Amino acid sequence: MRQVDALNRLAGPATGGSGRPPDDLRHRGADLLVTGHALARVASLGEALTLISGLTDPSLPLCSQAVFRADRETLHCVGQLGLRDDGRDAYRMPLDTVHPAAQVARTGRPVFLASPEEFRERFPEGHSLSAHAGHQAWAFLPLTTYGQLTGVWMAAFDAPVTITDGLGVFLMTVARLLGQSIEQTYDGQADRALSQTLRNSLGGVGSGVDGLSVAARYVPTGGGLMVGGDWFDSITLPGGRLGLVIGDVQGHDLQAAGLMSRLRTAIHAYAAEGHGPDAVLVRASHFLASLGEDRFATCIYLEADPATGTLRIARAGHPHPVLRLPDGTCVLKHVRGGLPLGLDLDEDDYPVSVVTLRENEIMMLCTDGLIESGGHDMYTGWLRVRDALEPGSAGDLGGLADRLMNAVVAPTEARKGEQPAAAFTEDDIALLLLRRDPSAVPVDGTGRNLRFTLEQDQAQGLADARIEFQGLLHDWARPEQVDTVLLLVSELLGNVLVHTEQAAALRADIHGTHGRRRLRVEVSDRSDEVPHRRAPGELSSSGRGLVLLDLLAHRWNIRPEPEGKTVWFELDEDGPEEP
Repeated sequence: MRQVDALNRLAGPATGGSGRPPDDLRHRGADLLVTGHALARVASLGEALTLISGLTDPSLPLCSQAVFRADRETLHCVGQLGLRDDGRDAYRMPLDTVHPAAQVARTGRPVFLASPEEFRERFPEGHSLSAHAGHQAWAFLPLTTYGQLTGVWMAAFDAPVTITDGLGVFLMTVARLLGQSIEQTYDGQADRALSQTLRNSLGGVGSGVDGLSVAARYVPTGGGLMVGGDWFDSITLPGGRLGLVIGDVQGHDLQAAGLMSRLRTAIHAYAAEGHGPDAVLVRASHFLASLGEDRFATCIYLEADPATGTLRIARAGHPHPVLRLPDGTCVLKHVRGGLPLGLDLDEDDYPVSVVTLRENEIMMLCTDGLIESGGHDMYTGWLRVRDALEPGSAGDLGGLADRLMNAVVAPTEARKGEQPAAAFTEDDIALLLLRRDPSAVPVDGTGRNLRFTLEQDQAQGLADARIEFQGLLHDWARPEQVDTVLLLVSELLGNVLVHTEQAAALRADIHGTHGRRRLRVEVSDRSDEVPHRRAPGELSSSGRGLVLLDLLAHRWNIRPEPEGKTVWFELDEDGPEEP
């Protein structure tokens, strides 16, 4: 359940019998989430109470607040806003006093008083302590820090308020957020320092090595509301190579952050020792399982060779990378993977995929928060990321990273006449961009290329190849030709898997201007057996590959190679209609 949806349900009708308009409900939930985000950053209790006062509106006429802290025998005020400055001793009372705050401290149950008459009737002794001129209703709510009842929050209203179920739960949620803030500002200095240290460690990575540039961004849950388990790192490897890792430990709490820090350190050490990507993830999985925390982590680790642009990638249950081509086209780059780290299921298999970056190509690694935040699923979130990543020049890597983050972590829509609220997210976000830098020789950025190798044991790769081709041709002027390409590519790759014992190497190139482009696809293998045209029967399951090429491709042929052969075909975007 998304935080905004949950909070909208909490923000029920605030006045007896009459509901609030849907737009007001949405604003109430959004206001509460933004306030929680801001409360996580305050440095004092006074700042926290001032932020809460910003929730005031005609249906919530909040005018005064006080925070009481309970010890073994007494309840005393540690902060207030909007009350007479009579000194804090004026609000000190024994825990057995007949006062709503004392009752809440003893029982842990909230007390709502809808009128001065109700206050006077139920708490005659306490009425003289807390009833001030102008107060018409009160709410006394328990404050919990570190799992224990430690205080009471008083909210006083200067107009009558009917405490409905919706408003009561809303105020309880505010009290919970205030308790979390107090943990940080009053009793949580050690945790706060640890949180800040962990966030600072994720503030950035090195700029890369000669030939490869890197940009990184990180936003914790709620823009700071909680510490999470997402991380990234860059590692300088022997031989001038570069290691990059991105991962996500299960959870958004301080325990997840602590595990993240330990796992990040372990992976850095394994990589620096010279282990390959698969060995790094195997060791990291055993390390996480040995901690006995019953949490898992997803991760991608890659080695990059700046001289050749070759990337060796291992993946542990993490979202696939995204490849941005020189002309801005973005495709999901499917790489083989294993189970998340830490599951300890005796299935430590993290196959290594090899991808070669061309000049000005960019590989994006991210955690799922970048894709799925804002109510998006993996598909719609991917479209949003693609639309933000495609425009602009590959030369401004930091600008691309900022545009991606702005597309996801957008300021909330302000009401008319108000300033936009601060941004918040529903999950941690970690982002890495890796670009192969251009050489002194200019590179033609108008074409698109796709490279794909399918091994004999990778039948699932047929589906991955189709998805990557759909991304490559997402703006093709004639959609029916895209279906043709997918069919022909499936036939050519399938023929290699079925009729040879070799891997299939696919290469696709697009050149020309939009509407008049030409696609050329080549599939090579090392088998000397040359395919022959056959006349398959009506029920035959094979034998149609060359027949389909002859019917659907504008040009095709078979080219012998020093080792094996290449079958190629071409389609023109403005070519003749299919038969």
